[in-house]
Amino acid sequence: MLKPENHGAGPEKNGHEPEKVDISAGFEQSDVKIAGILVFITALSIFVVVTAVLCYGIGKVINARMNREDGPNSKWTKTVDIRQLGNLPNNPAMQNKVAELTQQFPTPRVQVDDGNQDVADLHAREDILLDHYSWVDPGHSKVRIPIERAMELIAQRGLPVAPAVQTTPLMTGESAPVIQTPLTSGFARTAFEQEEAQAQAHEQEAGK
Repeated sequence: MLKPENHGAGPEKNGHEPEKVDISAGFEQSDVKIAGILVFITALSIFVVVTAVLCYGIGKVINARMNREDGPNSKWTKTVDIRQLGNLPNNPAMQNKVAELTQQFPTPRVQVDDGNQDVADLHAREDILLDHYSWVDPGHSKVRIPIERAMELIAQRGLPVAPAVQTTPLMTGESAPVIQTPLTSGFARTAFEQEEAQAQAHEQEAGK
């Protein structure tokens, strides 16, 4: 006679009794096995140290290659210790110091705007040369005079007469070129400079 199989018998089928856990204490009574924790911490420490050494070595190799390609400092390069600037507080003295450092870099520099200020600065330097006396050469043998004074001298003395240019006779169907007087002198203030001049005029009027 066959006996029915006991499908509900799990551990009892193999002769092993389920482990009974005493929960009356309310906490784990066995000790924690720290061997695995120590192995993990040791492996993590070795990984961190090896990674730091590799990063330091790679950085040294990259810096050595950049220094070899760039070469020593010259008039085109300048090493600046930016740590002296601190956190760049918003004060005029620190901003002037930053401006001095940036102005030491030779031209051409990257434009921080659309170029209006550069054109205005160029015209300001030209105005200084056109409206004041200045030396042309370091030896002080030639002097540059204001344009108004130059125009007065030209009106008094006249321009030197150039020798007549010998022209060849015109061919059949050709005509002599006609030189038209330009509408302007070739110089005009930009809109940016005109707006700045108007703003300064308004400030002067408001100050009065």
